[in-house]
Amino acid sequence: MRVLVAGATGAVGRLLVPLLLEAGHQVTGVSRTLAGTERLRRQGATAVQADALDPDGLRRAVTTAAPDAVIDQLTDLSGADGEATDRLRREGTRNLVDAARDADVHRIVVQSISWVYEPGDKPADESVPLDLGAAQPRGAMVDAVRVLEETAAEIGTAVLLRYGVLYGPGTWYEPGGAVSAALGGDAEARFLGSVEADLSVTSFLHVADAARASVDALAWPSGPVNIVDDEPARGRAWLPALAAALGRPAPGPASGQRSWARGASNALARSRGWEPRYATWRSGFAAQDAAG
Repeated sequence: MRVLVAGATGAVGRLLVPLLLEAGHQVTGVSRTLAGTERLRRQGATAVQADALDPDGLRRAVTTAAPDAVIDQLTDLSGADGEATDRLRREGTRNLVDAARDADVHRIVVQSISWVYEPGDKPADESVPLDLGAAQPRGAMVDAVRVLEETAAEIGTAVLLRYGVLYGPGTWYEPGGAVSAALGGDAEARFLGSVEADLSVTSFLHVADAARASVDALAWPSGPVNIVDDEPARGRAWLPALAAALGRPAPGPASGQRSWARGASNALARSRGWEPRYATWRSGFAAQDAAG
């Protein structure tokens, strides 16, 4: 299959491209930078330089590649700028889908997120509605995800991968990353998340498992699918374990809980044959420390 990957040099994309090549796909990777395109060529992919916010340039890239499927791994998280990320989900997805339709593409796999569900007292499955009535700034994020998913659904087969909180190489949670800095007392550390050991529930996902799910999803039917590990956990449980793995002091326990922070169920993804290699953040955090 000819596959175009937008966001091919991000935390997930850089792991995804080699997996696609190993699976026998012909891969075109899109990057905003010359350095990114050079990296893609070293991996063995065809590379094209284009910006998702430039509709004409992106259309040329997709039309030239003539893919059978598009995988959208677009993010803008390096600066922890929520507004920039929301813009990319809205405008970047719009441009990518328009380009894909012009190129007669009938399958798309997109990166979405799993912490956009309405509040509840157990991990959410895909039948739970999005939290569209949320207060700001959460409301803007949820609405941007809604736009992303609705736009992608204009393609004939659109698989919406609702990832858990990503950790591993290239993420805020890697050794030496922003979360480690915050745990070490750096008030300037920038990331979109929390280092409160409270009662809020998070579902995590190693970036390698996110990449593997994207390959698998090329054969899945349309619709949202939670891609998370097997153990949703309260901050009181996972944050001390992460701090220990990073060699940072663990914050003391807190009593608060964000009502929407409920975690997510991966039952649907597992029913389709996907299994996380890091079934729990417990082993994943430790492996990340060893690799780092």
